[in-house]
Amino acid sequence: MREDAFLITPMNQHFYLKPGEVFEGSIKVVNPANSTSNFSYVVSVAPYGVVGEDYDVDLVTNSFYNQIAGWIELENDKGTLAPNEVAVVNFKITVPENAPAGAQSATIVVTQDKDAEVQGGMMMENIFEMASIIYADIEGEVRREASILSNDIPSFSDTPVVMVGALLDNNGNVFEEVKTGIKVTNVFSGETILPTDENSGVYVDIVMPETQRYIRRNVVDLPFLGVVNIEQTIYYNGVTSVESRDVLICPIWFMFLVGITIALFVAAIVRLVKIHKRKKMYL
Repeated sequence: MREDAFLITPMNQHFYLKPGEVFEGSIKVVNPANSTSNFSYVVSVAPYGVVGEDYDVDLVTNSFYNQIAGWIELENDKGTLAPNEVAVVNFKITVPENAPAGAQSATIVVTQDKDAEVQGGMMMENIFEMASIIYADIEGEVRREASILSNDIPSFSDTPVVMVGALLDNNGNVFEEVKTGIKVTNVFSGETILPTDENSGVYVDIVMPETQRYIRRNVVDLPFLGVVNIEQTIYYNGVTSVESRDVLICPIWFMFLVGITIALFVAAIVRLVKIHKRKKMYL
């Protein structure tokens, strides 16, 4: 059995299409150089949707906003790659003349070919699968109704990882892009923790039409014990929201230790007071 997974690229694409247009695109399937065997695969098209604020992926349910799955035709839907080989999977999108304006989404799914592995005399325990998301905006009358509902930074963390979040609303019929910038400073030393040379602290996400999305992001590489200032700036649909907060980072066991130390110290003082009172009684 293969000990590694394959790769596909790009992981997502965003197109701007017109009703009646025929668009041609492609993705690549890669069998890594360190692969242990040939890789047989099959390709399919599935609708793309999300469920809930956490955006659990739904590749089954058909909706108004993933009709494009039925407009996509694959040119080559199966193949076999030797280690370090790359295959190009071409696809064609035929947009109907009466296509609704606004957002459409689908996925091109690449799946390890179980039948090919069985025919080769190998028992499969895991089937690898990856999907490339197609985001398309169809030309026409669009509706933009998007807002920032919350910009959340906690005031305490018991680990050197702090989770920040934001709740975004999109009542429109188009994809909305949200850009988030995070800055982190050590309050005591003044050291800049984020951004760094390797991480700009800027992130971009997509909010699907007629959904609310809660975006969570972990801020890492923080001090084990201390106070940091976290500033989160959200740019969304022409609106900017800035939230800044000092966050205390203190492990639970350290707080417990401090509590025990204080309790012992108080107990020692009480004992000394009692001893002192007894001595005064015998004077």
